[in-house]
Amino acid sequence: GALGGVGLGLWRWQQAAMAASEGDEDEKEEEELRQRFMAPPVSGLRELRRRRRELRSRMELLIMETQGEVCRALAALDPGAAFAVDTWERKEGGGGISCVLQDGEVFEKAGVNVSVVFGLLSEEAARQMRSRGKSLKAKDGKLPFCAMGVSSVIHPKNPHVPTMHFNYRYFEIEEADGTKQWWFGGGTDLTPTYLNEEDAVHFHKTLKEACDKHDLKLYPKYKKWCDDYFYIKHRGERRGIGGIFFDDVDSPSKEEVFQFVKSCAKAVVPCYIPIVKRHCHDSFTPEEKLWQQLRRGRYVEFNLVYDRGTKFGLLTPGSRIESILMSLPLTARWEYMHTPPESSKEAEILEVLRNPKDWVH
Repeated sequence: GALGGVGLGLWRWQQAAMAASEGDEDEKEEEELRQRFMAPPVSGLRELRRRRRELRSRMELLIMETQGEVCRALAALDPGAAFAVDTWERKEGGGGISCVLQDGEVFEKAGVNVSVVFGLLSEEAARQMRSRGKSLKAKDGKLPFCAMGVSSVIHPKNPHVPTMHFNYRYFEIEEADGTKQWWFGGGTDLTPTYLNEEDAVHFHKTLKEACDKHDLKLYPKYKKWCDDYFYIKHRGERRGIGGIFFDDVDSPSKEEVFQFVKSCAKAVVPCYIPIVKRHCHDSFTPEEKLWQQLRRGRYVEFNLVYDRGTKFGLLTPGSRIESILMSLPLTARWEYMHTPPESSKEAEILEVLRNPKDWVH
């Protein structure tokens, strides 16, 4: 009996030691995660780790990591500037982290936002989704939803460095009978002031490689979708030279779409940062700076008139206007009836914006 007591005591001590060691491992892992993020995640680290197998948690970890990766890569190129990290809460449910760098030497304005929001979908937002073919069956007029994503717009100072935008998001809606509808959306696109073929090819090739890991049909399909989506109808031109764009993707399976989105998110830094490095010290003229300001005006027009994410944000109760309008440049310009001279470098970019090119074949 006494020996049995010793055995039991030893067993308990081993269990306690294992639990302590697991606790140490947990703390170590949490510390590593904290170092990769710009701020603590909206759902809390403990909660995310507790639900680590659920896709919602894995997606939140992915968007947090993407935010950290992109912010660190941008800050390394603009050491004199620092990101303001702004954590906010939404009283209807959820919140977000906005990281914004303003007035740096390289970047005029660079914003990288994460948001994780949940609650009840507004009637206006539900109507917008139904218009896209979603059959949403509400219970007593209520549709519980969860939406999360990482979104970024980078406006450099030098007109020879392109503006870049990316966004990757996940959406889940619970219908009246308890079934859940889910889908992913996103994309990465480039908006140069002047055309540089080498940059365009590098950007598109990097995105194509990310898509090709999953299915060779994805890049051509999502490249066309991007060209069609970022179309400023009243100008008859695209916002930029495209990239990839997709929405409402819910097949072949949740896991496969998540892995595809992960590959796209991981391609953001390699598709863009080399272009910034190549041109951030290029010399430029006042005329080139003026043309950049006019192109920025087009960027604003698209975002305020057509962009679905901006519209959805403005229609969501409790949404944060500062974060939604973060995509707008610090400066832009609208001149009456401005037309660049024929055969100029300004006319060259307009030609590509009116007639999209295939950059990878």
